[in-house]
Amino acid sequence: MLLAALACAPALAQPVTAAAFDLKRPEIASFVDEVASRDGLSRKEVRAWLKAAQPQPKIIELMNKPIEKVSPWWEYREHFVTPERIDEGVSFWNEHRESLERASAEYQVPGEYIVAILGVETKYGRVLGRYRVLDSLTTLAFDYPPRRNFFRSELEQFLILAKENRLDPLTLLGSYAGAIGAPQFMPSSYRRYAVDANGDTQRDLWADWDDVIASVANYLHEKGWTAGAPVLADARLEPDPAFQIDPRNLELNETLGGLAARGVRVDVDLPAETPVVLVSAEQQDGPAYRVGFHNFYVISRYNASARYVMAVHDLAAEIVRRVPPASPP
Repeated sequence: MLLAALACAPALAQPVTAAAFDLKRPEIASFVDEVASRDGLSRKEVRAWLKAAQPQPKIIELMNKPIEKVSPWWEYREHFVTPERIDEGVSFWNEHRESLERASAEYQVPGEYIVAILGVETKYGRVLGRYRVLDSLTTLAFDYPPRRNFFRSELEQFLILAKENRLDPLTLLGSYAGAIGAPQFMPSSYRRYAVDANGDTQRDLWADWDDVIASVANYLHEKGWTAGAPVLADARLEPDPAFQIDPRNLELNETLGGLAARGVRVDVDLPAETPVVLVSAEQQDGPAYRVGFHNFYVISRYNASARYVMAVHDLAAEIVRRVPPASPP
Protein backbone atom coordinates (compact mmCIF):
# COMPACT_ATOMS: atom_id res chain seq x y z
CA MET A 1 0.00 0.00 0.00
CA LEU A 2 2.82 2.38 0.84
CA LEU A 3 4.11 2.26 -2.72
CA ALA A 4 0.75 2.48 -4.43
CA ALA A 5 1.18 6.13 -5.27
CA LEU A 6 4.57 5.50 -6.84
CA ALA A 7 4.31 2.13 -8.52
CA CYS A 8 2.32 3.48 -11.43
CA ALA A 9 4.97 5.99 -12.47
CA PRO A 10 8.29 4.22 -13.07
CA ALA A 11 8.93 6.35 -16.16
CA LEU A 12 9.42 9.38 -13.94
CA ALA A 13 12.55 8.01 -12.31
CA GLN A 14 15.87 9.52 -13.26
CA PRO A 15 17.54 7.42 -15.95
CA VAL A 16 20.41 5.48 -14.48
CA THR A 17 23.88 5.48 -15.91
CA ALA A 18 26.53 2.81 -16.20
CA ALA A 19 28.39 4.35 -13.27
CA ALA A 20 28.26 2.88 -9.79
CA PHE A 21 29.71 3.72 -6.40
CA ASP A 22 32.98 2.04 -5.55
CA LEU A 23 32.26 0.15 -2.35
CA LYS A 24 35.98 -0.01 -1.66
CA ARG A 25 36.11 3.75 -1.02
CA PRO A 26 37.13 4.05 2.64
CA GLU A 27 34.20 6.27 3.60
CA ILE A 28 31.69 3.91 1.99
CA ALA A 29 33.28 0.80 3.50
CA SER A 30 33.21 2.47 6.93
CA PHE A 31 29.59 3.48 6.46
CA VAL A 32 28.62 -0.12 5.65
CA ASP A 33 30.40 -1.43 8.73
CA GLU A 34 28.95 1.21 11.03
CA VAL A 35 25.38 0.85 9.82
CA ALA A 36 25.50 -2.93 9.97
CA SER A 37 26.82 -2.94 13.53
CA ARG A 38 24.72 -0.05 14.84
CA ASP A 39 21.31 -0.74 13.29
CA GLY A 40 21.08 -4.49 13.08
CA LEU A 41 21.08 -4.48 9.29
CA SER A 42 22.81 -7.20 7.35
CA ARG A 43 26.19 -6.06 6.04
CA LYS A 44 25.55 -8.05 2.88
CA GLU A 45 22.19 -6.34 2.45
CA VAL A 46 23.60 -2.84 2.94
CA ARG A 47 26.38 -3.53 0.44
CA ALA A 48 23.85 -4.83 -2.09
CA TRP A 49 21.75 -1.67 -1.77
CA LEU A 50 24.73 0.66 -2.13
CA LYS A 51 26.07 -1.36 -5.03
CA ALA A 52 22.76 -0.74 -6.81
CA ALA A 53 22.91 3.02 -6.20
CA GLN A 54 23.74 5.22 -9.18
CA PRO A 55 25.67 8.52 -8.87
CA GLN A 56 23.60 11.48 -10.06
CA PRO A 57 25.75 14.55 -10.87
CA LYS A 58 22.60 16.52 -11.69
CA ILE A 59 21.63 16.36 -8.03
CA ILE A 60 24.84 18.14 -7.04
CA GLU A 61 23.99 20.92 -9.51
CA LEU A 62 20.51 21.28 -8.02
CA MET A 63 21.87 21.39 -4.48
CA ASN A 64 24.14 24.27 -5.45
CA LYS A 65 21.34 26.41 -6.89
CA PRO A 66 17.96 25.67 -5.28
CA ILE A 67 15.06 27.94 -6.24
CA GLU A 68 14.92 29.29 -2.67
CA LYS A 69 18.35 30.87 -3.19
CA VAL A 70 18.30 31.97 -6.83
CA SER A 71 14.79 33.45 -7.20
CA PRO A 72 13.72 36.83 -5.77
CA TRP A 73 10.72 36.65 -3.44
CA TRP A 74 8.15 37.99 -5.89
CA GLU A 75 9.18 35.41 -8.49
CA TYR A 76 9.29 32.60 -5.93
CA ARG A 77 5.81 33.57 -4.73
CA GLU A 78 4.41 33.51 -8.26
CA HIS A 79 5.61 29.94 -8.60
CA PHE A 80 3.88 28.64 -5.46
CA VAL A 81 0.94 30.94 -4.65
CA THR A 82 -1.03 30.48 -7.87
CA PRO A 83 -4.79 30.47 -8.50
CA GLU A 84 -4.53 26.78 -9.39
CA ARG A 85 -2.75 25.87 -6.16
CA ILE A 86 -5.22 27.93 -4.14
CA ASP A 87 -8.22 26.25 -5.81
CA GLU A 88 -6.69 22.82 -5.29
CA GLY A 89 -6.03 23.68 -1.66
CA VAL A 90 -9.68 24.58 -1.15
CA SER A 91 -10.72 21.31 -2.80
CA PHE A 92 -8.27 19.38 -0.64
CA TRP A 93 -9.64 21.03 2.48
CA ASN A 94 -13.23 20.21 1.56
CA GLU A 95 -12.32 16.60 0.79
CA HIS A 96 -10.33 16.08 4.01
CA ARG A 97 -12.13 18.47 6.33
CA GLU A 98 -12.74 15.89 9.07
CA SER A 99 -9.09 14.79 9.20
CA LEU A 100 -7.90 18.40 9.18
CA GLU A 101 -10.23 19.44 11.97
CA ARG A 102 -9.24 16.43 14.05
CA ALA A 103 -5.50 17.01 13.57
CA SER A 104 -5.84 20.75 14.15
CA ALA A 105 -7.63 20.17 17.44
CA GLU A 106 -5.21 17.50 18.65
CA TYR A 107 -1.97 19.25 17.73
CA GLN A 108 -3.17 22.89 17.98
CA VAL A 109 -1.94 23.73 14.48
CA PRO A 110 -4.25 25.63 12.09
CA GLY A 111 -5.52 23.50 9.22
CA GLU A 112 -4.58 26.08 6.61
CA TYR A 113 -0.87 25.67 7.38
CA ILE A 114 -1.11 21.88 7.10
CA VAL A 115 -2.82 22.25 3.72
CA ALA A 116 -0.41 24.92 2.51
CA ILE A 117 2.67 22.84 3.34
CA LEU A 118 1.24 19.94 1.35
CA GLY A 119 0.43 22.34 -1.48
CA VAL A 120 3.92 23.82 -1.63
CA GLU A 121 5.69 20.51 -1.15
CA THR A 122 3.87 18.18 -3.55
CA LYS A 123 0.78 19.92 -4.94
CA TYR A 124 -1.33 17.95 -2.47
CA GLY A 125 0.35 14.64 -3.18
CA ARG A 126 0.40 14.84 -6.97
CA VAL A 127 4.12 15.56 -7.44
CA LEU A 128 6.11 13.19 -5.23
CA GLY A 129 9.51 13.47 -6.87
CA ARG A 130 11.22 11.73 -9.76
CA TYR A 131 14.58 10.79 -8.29
CA ARG A 132 15.31 7.39 -6.85
CA VAL A 133 15.85 8.11 -3.15
CA LEU A 134 18.69 5.63 -2.87
CA ASP A 135 20.55 7.43 -5.67
CA SER A 136 19.88 10.88 -4.21
CA LEU A 137 20.99 10.12 -0.69
CA THR A 138 24.02 8.04 -1.69
CA THR A 139 25.17 10.75 -4.10
CA LEU A 140 24.82 13.44 -1.45
CA ALA A 141 26.30 11.27 1.30
CA PHE A 142 29.53 10.54 -0.54
CA ASP A 143 29.90 13.10 -3.34
CA TYR A 144 28.65 16.31 -1.70
CA PRO A 145 31.21 17.30 0.97
CA PRO A 146 29.41 20.44 2.28
CA ARG A 147 26.67 18.34 3.92
CA ARG A 148 28.06 14.82 3.86
CA ASN A 149 27.44 14.16 7.57
CA PHE A 150 23.79 15.15 7.31
CA PHE A 151 23.16 13.04 4.22
CA ARG A 152 25.07 10.03 5.51
CA SER A 153 22.81 10.13 8.52
CA GLU A 154 19.74 10.41 6.29
CA LEU A 155 20.95 7.53 4.12
CA GLU A 156 21.28 5.42 7.24
CA GLN A 157 17.81 6.45 8.39
CA PHE A 158 16.42 5.62 4.94
CA LEU A 159 17.80 2.09 5.03
CA ILE A 160 16.35 1.57 8.51
CA LEU A 161 13.00 3.02 7.40
CA ALA A 162 12.90 0.73 4.37
CA LYS A 163 13.50 -2.28 6.59
CA GLU A 164 11.00 -1.22 9.25
CA ASN A 165 8.21 -0.44 6.78
CA ARG A 166 8.99 -3.18 4.26
CA LEU A 167 9.70 -0.67 1.51
CA ASP A 168 11.86 -1.45 -1.51
CA PRO A 169 14.78 1.02 -1.42
CA LEU A 170 15.56 0.21 -5.06
CA THR A 171 12.28 1.62 -6.37
CA LEU A 172 11.23 4.38 -3.99
CA LEU A 173 11.14 7.86 -5.59
CA GLY A 174 11.41 11.27 -3.96
CA SER A 175 12.96 14.71 -4.26
CA TYR A 176 16.52 15.34 -5.38
CA ALA A 177 17.43 15.81 -1.70
CA GLY A 178 15.87 12.49 -0.66
CA ALA A 179 12.56 13.74 0.78
CA ILE A 180 9.66 11.31 0.48
CA GLY A 181 5.89 11.04 0.58
CA ALA A 182 3.17 13.66 0.28
CA PRO A 183 4.69 15.84 3.04
CA GLN A 184 8.24 15.34 1.72
CA PHE A 185 9.72 14.22 5.01
CA MET A 186 13.38 13.34 5.14
CA PRO A 187 13.81 9.73 6.32
CA SER A 188 14.78 10.77 9.86
CA SER A 189 11.67 12.98 10.09
CA TYR A 190 9.53 10.15 8.77
CA ARG A 191 10.79 7.84 11.49
CA ARG A 192 10.43 10.46 14.21
CA TYR A 193 7.29 12.43 13.34
CA ALA A 194 5.08 10.24 11.15
CA VAL A 195 1.81 9.31 12.85
CA ASP A 196 -0.55 6.34 12.51
CA ALA A 197 -3.68 8.47 12.75
CA ASN A 198 -6.30 5.82 12.09
CA GLY A 199 -4.93 2.86 14.03
CA ASP A 200 -4.21 0.58 11.07
CA THR A 201 -0.64 -0.06 12.37
CA GLN A 202 0.84 1.67 9.30
CA ARG A 203 2.42 5.12 9.05
CA ASP A 204 1.72 5.65 5.37
CA LEU A 205 2.74 9.06 4.02
CA TRP A 206 1.89 8.24 0.41
CA ALA A 207 -1.67 6.98 0.30
CA ASP A 208 -3.22 7.48 3.76
CA TRP A 209 -4.32 11.10 4.10
CA ASP A 210 -5.25 10.71 7.77
CA ASP A 211 -1.62 9.78 8.45
CA VAL A 212 -0.25 12.51 6.17
CA ILE A 213 -2.29 15.31 7.71
CA ALA A 214 -1.64 14.24 11.30
CA SER A 215 2.07 13.80 10.61
CA VAL A 216 2.49 17.35 9.29
CA ALA A 217 0.56 18.68 12.29
CA ASN A 218 2.67 16.57 14.65
CA TYR A 219 5.88 17.83 13.05
CA LEU A 220 4.93 21.48 13.58
CA HIS A 221 3.67 20.74 17.09
CA GLU A 222 6.89 18.98 18.06
CA LYS A 223 8.95 21.85 16.65
CA GLY A 224 7.15 24.19 19.03
CA TRP A 225 4.13 25.68 17.27
CA THR A 226 2.35 28.22 19.49
CA ALA A 227 -1.41 28.13 19.08
CA GLY A 228 -2.98 31.47 18.21
CA ALA A 229 0.35 33.22 17.66
CA PRO A 230 1.27 35.04 14.44
CA VAL A 231 3.66 33.87 11.73
CA LEU A 232 4.46 36.98 9.72
CA ALA A 233 3.63 40.69 9.53
CA ASP A 234 4.47 43.36 7.00
CA ALA A 235 7.08 45.93 7.99
CA ARG A 236 7.86 49.48 6.91
CA LEU A 237 11.33 50.94 7.15
CA GLU A 238 11.40 54.66 7.92
CA PRO A 239 13.69 55.94 6.60
CA ASP A 240 15.53 53.52 4.33
CA PRO A 241 17.48 50.98 6.40
CA ALA A 242 21.04 51.64 7.40
CA PHE A 243 21.71 47.94 7.92
CA GLN A 244 21.92 44.82 5.78
CA ILE A 245 19.60 41.81 6.05
CA ASP A 246 21.30 38.42 5.96
CA PRO A 247 19.01 36.30 3.73
CA ARG A 248 20.33 33.15 5.37
CA ASN A 249 19.38 34.21 8.88
CA LEU A 250 16.24 32.61 10.30
CA GLU A 251 17.00 33.14 13.98
CA LEU A 252 14.79 35.45 16.04
CA ASN A 253 17.72 37.71 16.83
CA GLU A 254 15.77 40.99 17.04
CA THR A 255 12.85 42.29 19.06
CA LEU A 256 9.94 44.45 17.98
CA GLY A 257 11.22 47.20 20.23
CA GLY A 258 14.75 46.94 18.93
CA LEU A 259 13.56 47.16 15.35
CA ALA A 260 11.28 50.09 16.16
CA ALA A 261 14.26 51.97 17.55
CA ARG A 262 15.94 51.51 14.18
CA GLY A 263 12.96 52.76 12.19
CA VAL A 264 11.16 49.48 11.46
CA ARG A 265 7.39 49.86 11.85
CA VAL A 266 5.19 46.79 12.34
CA ASP A 267 1.45 47.15 12.91
CA VAL A 268 0.93 44.47 15.57
CA ASP A 269 -0.28 44.65 19.14
CA LEU A 270 2.51 42.70 20.77
CA PRO A 271 5.03 43.49 23.53
CA ALA A 272 8.20 45.33 22.54
CA GLU A 273 10.29 42.39 23.79
CA THR A 274 8.67 39.96 21.32
CA PRO A 275 11.46 38.10 19.46
CA VAL A 276 11.38 38.53 15.68
CA VAL A 277 13.50 38.26 12.57
CA LEU A 278 13.50 40.87 9.81
CA VAL A 279 13.33 39.31 6.33
CA SER A 280 13.45 40.70 2.82
CA ALA A 281 10.29 40.27 0.76
CA GLU A 282 11.44 42.05 -2.38
CA GLN A 283 8.79 42.95 -4.93
CA GLN A 284 9.17 43.45 -8.67
CA ASP A 285 9.01 47.22 -8.20
CA GLY A 286 11.45 47.47 -5.31
CA PRO A 287 12.41 46.38 -1.79
CA ALA A 288 9.86 45.27 0.81
CA TYR A 289 10.19 43.73 4.26
CA ARG A 290 8.41 41.49 6.73
CA VAL A 291 9.02 40.32 10.26
CA GLY A 292 8.77 36.70 11.27
CA PHE A 293 7.67 35.56 14.72
CA HIS A 294 8.17 32.31 16.63
CA ASN A 295 5.83 30.33 14.35
CA PHE A 296 7.79 31.62 11.36
CA TYR A 297 10.84 29.94 12.86
CA VAL A 298 8.83 26.74 13.45
CA ILE A 299 7.86 26.51 9.78
CA SER A 300 11.47 27.16 8.79
CA ARG A 301 12.38 23.87 10.51
CA TYR A 302 10.50 22.21 7.66
CA ASN A 303 12.57 24.06 5.05
CA ALA A 304 15.30 26.48 6.10
CA SER A 305 14.31 29.28 3.73
CA ALA A 306 12.53 32.54 4.53
CA ARG A 307 10.98 32.46 1.05
CA TYR A 308 9.62 29.00 1.67
CA VAL A 309 8.01 30.10 4.93
CA MET A 310 6.49 33.17 3.27
CA ALA A 311 5.09 31.02 0.46
CA VAL A 312 3.48 28.62 2.95
CA HIS A 313 2.07 31.55 4.94
CA ASP A 314 0.68 33.36 1.90
CA LEU A 315 -0.82 30.19 0.40
CA ALA A 316 -2.41 29.39 3.77
CA ALA A 317 -3.87 32.90 3.96
CA GLU A 318 -5.35 32.65 0.46
CA ILE A 319 -6.87 29.23 1.16
CA VAL A 320 -8.38 30.16 4.51
CA ARG A 321 -10.11 33.16 2.93
CA ARG A 322 -12.06 30.68 0.84
CA VAL A 323 -12.57 28.03 3.54
CA PRO A 324 -12.82 29.42 7.08
CA PRO A 325 -11.11 27.27 9.72
CA ALA A 326 -13.10 25.28 12.24
CA SER A 327 -14.08 26.97 15.46
CA PRO A 328 -11.71 26.27 18.36
CA PRO A 329 -12.79 23.28 20.46
